[in-house]
Amino acid sequence: MGSASYLVRAVVLEKRSVREVAESHGVSKTWLYELVSRYRSGGDAALIPKSRCPLTSPARIDHELEDEIVAMRKELTDMGFDAGAVTIQTHLLRRHGAAPAVSSIWRVLNRRGFVTPQPQKRPKSSYIRFEAELPNERWQMDMTHVEIDADRHLEVLNVIDDHSRLCVASVAFPVVNATDVVSVFNVAAQRHGLPASVLTDNGAIFTAAYRNGRCLTEVVLESYGVAVHHSRPYHPQTCGKVERFHQTVKKYLAKQDPATSLRELQGQLDRFVDYYNEVRPHRAKGRRTPRAAFEEKVKAAPLAAPTVPFSHYRVRNDKVDKVGKITLRYEGRLRHINVGRAHCGQRVLVLVADRDVRVLSPEGELLSHVVIDPDRIYQPRLKA
Repeated sequence: MGSASYLVRAVVLEKRSVREVAESHGVSKTWLYELVSRYRSGGDAALIPKSRCPLTSPARIDHELEDEIVAMRKELTDMGFDAGAVTIQTHLLRRHGAAPAVSSIWRVLNRRGFVTPQPQKRPKSSYIRFEAELPNERWQMDMTHVEIDADRHLEVLNVIDDHSRLCVASVAFPVVNATDVVSVFNVAAQRHGLPASVLTDNGAIFTAAYRNGRCLTEVVLESYGVAVHHSRPYHPQTCGKVERFHQTVKKYLAKQDPATSLRELQGQLDRFVDYYNEVRPHRAKGRRTPRAAFEEKVKAAPLAAPTVPFSHYRVRNDKVDKVGKITLRYEGRLRHINVGRAHCGQRVLVLVADRDVRVLSPEGELLSHVVIDPDRIYQPRLKA
């Protein structure tokens, strides 16, 4: 109102002509006449600029659709799923074949009080993003803790495809160890194919480099020809996709009835993974589902030649008998594998990749390694 008040007073109080004031200040005579007229009828209050927003808008979303948007927001939030404007638009498109613009949906949510300003968040333009070009080019693996009781936690091993964000595995354990990692990886690879590489952090279940050695996970994956990479210590951003997936899973679990057992937690994880892979539109993939993004391109494969075959595999729990052996069926015949009398009665994990057999302790120690000779029943132990 400052300039308008000045110009009007120059005309009304100083008795200067409208033409003179308009020309000396570079404004329109018509506009100045309008200001003088408004001032004489309403005083300074009449000089305050009025909103040019129309009283009605034919293109505005109708109340029924607004209510549907709000109801969908509440439903997705209560289920623990993403409920942003773009996700709501995707669901509306699937339901009706048409949907308002994302900006319109956002304005509805903002008007109804569902948008909380977060000015402290780092702008997305400042992030440096990287993404594998093909499915199975890189898998990210990590473990996270999930609280099921006030004093009880379980551990969940999550594995996602870097390119498509497909969750290839989400498995709960009392405590995840290296044998669990290998077992989960084998099942996932059988379903989705071997990845060219795997990216993890520096947890003891993934690497023994800080102990100047190699752990079971590294040994087995490299034997399949899979390249194993680790993030820089204390830099979780390198594994940012699986770290973000942890948050998404926990947000979902927080909205469910607390699991009271490992089995219940696994059931919740399985239901979430089905929705996440097959239904949930993913922002990073142009609002396609991870499954669609995974299936639309040719899959990458390991570049290095495997030292053991992956065409057939099994993972089984067994017990060393009283003479230090376990039995394994191969080509229709039972084969006896020597583990050692020192391990009689011990529970073991057996990893079978075609003829390559590794017998591990529950802690992941390699107890015996054999390559089955089809012509022999009793298989000699190569390494104890």
